[in-house]
Amino acid sequence: MVVLAASICTKGGKAVISRQFRDMTRTRIESLLASFPKLIPANTQHTTVETADVRFVYQPLEDLYILLITNKTSNILLDIDTLHLFARVVSDMCRSADEREILSKSFEILGAFDEVVSMGYREQVNLMQVRSVLEMESHEEKIQDIIARNKEAEAKEELKRRAKQLEMQRREQQRRAAGSGGGGTSYLGGSVSGYSPVPRFDVPDPTPSRITTSSPAPSSTRTPAFKGSGMKLGSKKTKQAELLDALGGDVLASPDIALETSAPPTPSATGSPAIPSSGERGSIPEVDAESVHIVVKEQLSLSLLRDGGVQSMELKGDMNLLITDSDLGHIKISLGHPSADFGNSLQFKQHPNVARFSPGKERVIALRDSSRSFPIGQSLAVLRWRYTGTDESNVPLSINCWPSPSNDGTCEVSIEYELENESVTLHDVVISIPLPDGSYPTVSSCSGEWSLDPSSHSISWKIPEISAGNSKTGSLIFNVGGDDIGAFFPVDVSFVSQGSLAGVNVASITKTSGENVPTFSVDSLLTVDEYSVV
Repeated sequence: MVVLAASICTKGGKAVISRQFRDMTRTRIESLLASFPKLIPANTQHTTVETADVRFVYQPLEDLYILLITNKTSNILLDIDTLHLFARVVSDMCRSADEREILSKSFEILGAFDEVVSMGYREQVNLMQVRSVLEMESHEEKIQDIIARNKEAEAKEELKRRAKQLEMQRREQQRRAAGSGGGGTSYLGGSVSGYSPVPRFDVPDPTPSRITTSSPAPSSTRTPAFKGSGMKLGSKKTKQAELLDALGGDVLASPDIALETSAPPTPSATGSPAIPSSGERGSIPEVDAESVHIVVKEQLSLSLLRDGGVQSMELKGDMNLLITDSDLGHIKISLGHPSADFGNSLQFKQHPNVARFSPGKERVIALRDSSRSFPIGQSLAVLRWRYTGTDESNVPLSINCWPSPSNDGTCEVSIEYELENESVTLHDVVISIPLPDGSYPTVSSCSGEWSLDPSSHSISWKIPEISAGNSKTGSLIFNVGGDDIGAFFPVDVSFVSQGSLAGVNVASITKTSGENVPTFSVDSLLTVDEYSVV
């Protein structure tokens, strides 16, 4: 059987929706549908009519007709069975079979039509399978909506927290102004401050010429990045940290004052180059494209619990094919076996023109119609895959953050990482640990480099590369004022990786005639959408 088109039209032959499965112009479809009502014989129970070129297999649908346009050599019994499935799909998706309801659900109905018939041939599916496929797509949309709502709620909570913090700082400044009797002024802004002059920290008195700012913004708009807590005995602050406390947010607002420092002279930190930033790829070099070029992109969203375990994990991937040589348009791509950790948990979805994988057989990407060719000079998304779960064995990098409060009001924080998946190499790794307000760290040990981010008041730990043979594990230890363990979470992680975390790779490429394609290129990249320890 060959189904040329599936349509829903009015009693007068006006098209409501129509899906062509073969090359037919809109004018041709409208002409056939306009002539269809005139061909229906009166007082007959037959549901098929024929013209010189095509056959109409139809069924009344309240005030409308649902019909298939087939060639005259098609099997009528199979066409009628396909028509009944189309009618059940429409009845299942629409509350009433009127024109307005069908137009409002047109996108979903046409998607269901594509699941029933592909390239003019009936797929071996039933109503439950079509419904399951459509629900799987809506399930992804629901997950994205939930994630968006959660991010919006977190942003609102963060605004409330910052507003409360600013109110507390304002009250603290008023209290200090009342305690000092209004006799003291700050060094930078002229406003009332409870700090003594900077020389009490036994450092050279800074001069105005050494402190520059990028714009002459008024001091009233500057937000201090600290919360006053008075002097504490036994505090383990360096002179640099004390000077930052004394100068407050005015110094942090200046981009000319560098807060970055290197780790103690260890083999992993001394002399290591700064991590370059070149967009999504980071320091991973570009891949030279051959005549057959395949781009594999994966995006990871992961939330780990601070006490161990996975809160949520989602991995999305897609494969794009670009052919620039017209002689290589008829090819088949054989995929390797996915990672054993993910197993059968990966959900694959092919382009409608690409043949589906056969269960238990080698995964091959090829066109349904072997006589057709892949588009030349145009990138085509041929395959997508997705994984969701909470299996801890699929986590590429584990993070263990362990704050230990002491009796003097400070806290020693030990954080370490370990590469769990040795088949991947992580580049440009940055681990960000938030710090308590008004406190600055004293780092005693670091594998890699660390710097202070004044915009988020966090410490950024940078490792250029993590692999099975290079920096598989590492640790960072620092002391900081404050004893609230929750202030050091969430820990955010970012990196890029060359390769597929799910293990989706190209094993070989052959022409449909059986000849091997000796040269092809694969650009495989893994990026992080969200990676945190909460």
